[in-house]
Amino acid sequence: MLVALAVSAALPLPARAAAGAAPATPGSLQVLHWWTSAGERRALNVVVNQLARQNIQWRDVPIPGGAGMGAGKVLKSMVLAGRAPEVTQLNGVIFGEWADLGLLLELDNVAVQGNWEKQMFPTVWALLNNRGHVVAAPLGIHRINTLFYNTAIFNRLGLTPPRTWDDFDRVAQALRRAGITPLAQSAEAWQVATLFENLALAESGPAYYRRLFVEMDPAAYADARMISILKRLRRLGQATEQPLRERSWTETARSMADGEAAMFIMGDWAKGEFTAWGLAVDQQFGCAPVPGTGDYHLYSIDTLAMFADDYSHQAAQETLAQIVTSPAVQSDYNKFKGAIPVWRTADPHMDRCTRDSWRAFGKGQSYQAPSLVHRMATDETTKDVIIAEVQRFFLDRQMGEEQAQRRLVSIARALSRGRGQ
Repeated sequence: MLVALAVSAALPLPARAAAGAAPATPGSLQVLHWWTSAGERRALNVVVNQLARQNIQWRDVPIPGGAGMGAGKVLKSMVLAGRAPEVTQLNGVIFGEWADLGLLLELDNVAVQGNWEKQMFPTVWALLNNRGHVVAAPLGIHRINTLFYNTAIFNRLGLTPPRTWDDFDRVAQALRRAGITPLAQSAEAWQVATLFENLALAESGPAYYRRLFVEMDPAAYADARMISILKRLRRLGQATEQPLRERSWTETARSMADGEAAMFIMGDWAKGEFTAWGLAVDQQFGCAPVPGTGDYHLYSIDTLAMFADDYSHQAAQETLAQIVTSPAVQSDYNKFKGAIPVWRTADPHMDRCTRDSWRAFGKGQSYQAPSLVHRMATDETTKDVIIAEVQRFFLDRQMGEEQAQRRLVSIARALSRGRGQ
């Protein structure tokens, strides 16, 4: 696909424009993204409204589907058709690939003017840079290792949020006795893989986690710790509704909010959704780190990248980059999104959940783990293969942990060879 994209990028600009629809006016920006839930739309409207104050229209191209599974395919097809959007949501290492093709607008001037390097968390700043140039504008940092719980259920049964997996088992047993499903969960691949990456972090911390998902080290997959992770994943499957259905993350979140299930493991964008539904932290729902991960931050960073094309939209694109990184928008956007701002200075408007996230991320890289599911750790192909294999194991009760481990080791070896390791 990247070869095809390179060929497309090499076309003369007029030919590429002719391959698509009529170009938009410089005073508007077509934006492709996958923020479609109630909480995400509230956050997005903060940016849309600020952009409108600069007489720039946000032309919405929302692509439904959690974790951007569908949006990536739509983006590639639009680029190949010669009608790339002026702006796109891109998460993680993948926008380096787009930048290497010469397709992304460099935002160096905006970054210098905004003093991004000094003001942003080092991990955020490093992510934005590709071969010495800034190629994206960040919106916020999500914590994936978040356990949400229904406070009414926990209070009624006298339960406290589990800090260890032994605690989780005891809480789950009490919930089952009360006739309540312990864990809200979907059979959807990326939601299953969210459990897996959380368990990988809980098992042995960020160093081992990075060997698995950043380095794709076959020896890490062959380690006894992987068996422990897979056994725990299977036990978590027993704590969910039976039979397990494939449903959107918002439906899964709703089942916890409505009391059908008591707990939910998901990125903190779920907090933004709960608050959009009129629920409040420590009233209708609570939040805690996933058991075994209290010191760590499993992160995903939302970013916007701009396609350069003929540079006719550069002024509007740079204005958008300035808007999304301004302290006021960072505060308002992330309040609705459930995330934390990218600035090192603490936002005084953060709630308890957000403060915990900010403190954990602020400890530095040795406490941070880049999300596999959300493209922070590795490329798209590697991510998809691992996620598919984890879902296969999770849903196939006949597959043993040792068999699943052997399959993962084989995948890691094949991918490592592909990387020339």
